[in-house]
Amino acid sequence: MEALVLTNVEKRYKTGVHALKGVTFSVAEGEMVALLGANGAGKTTLIGMLTGLVRKTSGAVEVFGTDLDIHPDDARLHIGVVPQEFNFSIWERVLDIVVDQGGYYGVPRHVAVPRAEALLQQLGLWEKRHAIARTLSGGMKRRLMIARALIHEPKLLLLDEPSAGVDVELRRSMWEFVRGIHARGTTIVLTTHYLEEAQELCERIIILRKGEVVRNATVEELLAEATSQSFVVTRGDNTVVDVTLEAGTSVTDFILQLKKEGVTVRDIRPKANRLEEVYLAASQ
Repeated sequence: MEALVLTNVEKRYKTGVHALKGVTFSVAEGEMVALLGANGAGKTTLIGMLTGLVRKTSGAVEVFGTDLDIHPDDARLHIGVVPQEFNFSIWERVLDIVVDQGGYYGVPRHVAVPRAEALLQQLGLWEKRHAIARTLSGGMKRRLMIARALIHEPKLLLLDEPSAGVDVELRRSMWEFVRGIHARGTTIVLTTHYLEEAQELCERIIILRKGEVVRNATVEELLAEATSQSFVVTRGDNTVVDVTLEAGTSVTDFILQLKKEGVTVRDIRPKANRLEEVYLAASQ
């Protein structure tokens, strides 16, 4: 079954901006898909449209077979969203924020409380459950947003830049939590500027450019298209140079060739991962 189907979706703002231009794609139930694109590509408009903040100009959207225009409330019952911006009351207690969100979706309090407590434990917020939200760190606030999005057990989770503003260690722990949600059957659409995140977590990547879908392929298919890979090489005299190797050229063979030429390599590391090179080619 398809979790999400968009067919020829258009969005024109009154200002004349054509934000979405015939966007068509689908996401299968249980899939984890990354939605990539530069600022202005249409990602925020698309997420806003799915969550009811933006009204599309034309086209059709179905969420688990429910038409978003005909039965919007039913369709959105399937959706949980973690927006980029913190949009909860900073003066409320952490546990109350999550439990009250369940009420908006008809989750009885006697069900919402233990469910919220479990989510806070899983997300490392148990010790802060009685704290006022304004006292949380940025990373904790981000995790609170995820707990709130999951309280009604949505079948489709929209993660809009979930790792923005969090440190590397926390980002890795959030990846593990997201993998766990996905493993339990939740369909996930992830927008991110961290290409490593998309490559690590997602099975398929959709790239938007100026409101249009320019690529829709599996991670493996995109990586196979990389025609070169860039490296930063530190030589024996501590000088650093950038090197680009064409596809099919072995890094080992390259280092051996340098040795034959009397050049000692102290360190070599990728300058940009292969997915980044494919993404930049598609998004320009």
